[in-house]
Amino acid sequence: MNEAKIVAIMGPTASGKTAAAVAIADQLPVQVISVDSALIYKEMEIGTSKPDKNTLRDVPHKLINLCEPTSNYSVGRFRKDVLYEIKRSFEQKKTPLLVGGTMLYFNALFNGLAKLPTGDSAIRLQLEKEIQAMGLPALYQRLKTIDSIAAHKIMPSDPQRIMRALEVYQLSGVPISTWWHQQSDKFPYKVLKIAISPTDRTLLHARIAQRFQAMVDQGLENELVQLREKYDLHQDMPSMRCVGYRQMWEYIEGISTHQEMIQKGIVATRQLAKRQLTWLRKDQELVWVDSSKDDYVDEIRCLVENYLKS
Repeated sequence: MNEAKIVAIMGPTASGKTAAAVAIADQLPVQVISVDSALIYKEMEIGTSKPDKNTLRDVPHKLINLCEPTSNYSVGRFRKDVLYEIKRSFEQKKTPLLVGGTMLYFNALFNGLAKLPTGDSAIRLQLEKEIQAMGLPALYQRLKTIDSIAAHKIMPSDPQRIMRALEVYQLSGVPISTWWHQQSDKFPYKVLKIAISPTDRTLLHARIAQRFQAMVDQGLENELVQLREKYDLHQDMPSMRCVGYRQMWEYIEGISTHQEMIQKGIVATRQLAKRQLTWLRKDQELVWVDSSKDDYVDEIRCLVENYLKS
């Protein structure tokens, strides 16, 4: 199995990853596997730019619509699920085609995960109560005192990772940054990593703005209203921290005007794209493709064909 080959198409949001994957799947025997932390949620269609039903019927994507918006889906569960889907693809004589922009997932898949202690629901509930009582900044400050290395790598606005780091320390007495060095098994397959993005940053920014406006025009507000009516959601849930839903939530609550919501959504998406590109540029194994070129899909197809023949 060590010689089995897979392909990964990575890139910032709005760079054209899904279009490329669908086009490649029309021409080559591949199985598309999503690497996207937003597409895992059911009923979140517009704000995640999820492929439509016709596309998913013609080109099935694995690891889409796995759980309800109230669920927590861990990086560890993703790694387990994606390795299973990769194995299944090989059994079906298809090349796994990993497509997405969640760099945390790609990093866990390719580089392994720390073997952390199992979560404790009682500790997690207590930490959630502390956030409600004292605010997230207080817990982040505690993390900085306990584990400055982890605090440097975790965003102050990320309650799930902050709580997990505090939970691990409370369970084991060992900082989570120490656990990070105890990695799980490395990725067992050969992989062609393709990164796609327009080389002109202004073009990527224009695409981001157009896509966010399209989400609003297609009914993102109504989608979120329906989700809030159906599920017991709150703003700090992982699903509601997805770019777009977070900004629309504030608009529905009257915190932002309609125009402010759109501007905040565009800015947040640009910031996400910047983080994605920063992560990608650190990987020396990537083959870069300019997705602003008319023939970028043909270029990717040639890369994949040559890789599979080699």
